[in-house]
Amino acid sequence: MRHATKRVKRKLKSEINVVPYIDVMLVLLIIFMVTTPMMNLGVDIQLPQTEAKSLKDKKDPVVISVDEGGQLYLTFEGTKRQPTDIDGLRTKITAFHDANPELQVLIAGDERVPYGKFYEILPILQTAGVSNIGLMSQPQSGGKNGKP
Repeated sequence: MRHATKRVKRKLKSEINVVPYIDVMLVLLIIFMVTTPMMNLGVDIQLPQTEAKSLKDKKDPVVISVDEGGQLYLTFEGTKRQPTDIDGLRTKITAFHDANPELQVLIAGDERVPYGKFYEILPILQTAGVSNIGLMSQPQSGGKNGKP
């Protein structure tokens, strides 16, 4: 005869036991809380001494502005924009460069100005000996290529 054994069917649980995960998380939390104050966030160094001038002492650049109509303006060392012509620009830039050979010149042109107008300015800067020339622009706003 057979023994009558009755098998008990157990219902499967569909729950995740998160207790071990919580235990691991608490252990990691304690480890980080103990080790964080021990971390050296800064390094103590002593910088070398020098007599070089600070970058803050650097003079303001000369700014040549061109408006939509092609009119030239000159701004230097914090003065107001002064209207000028090509000959006046040549004279002033040459004088500025003679006084300061490391003169920085920025060109700010309206985007609607014909490209040829800049070719009137660049040779003047080149003959004056200015080697540090930059073009000013506005940072892009909005999406790609400045278009919202």
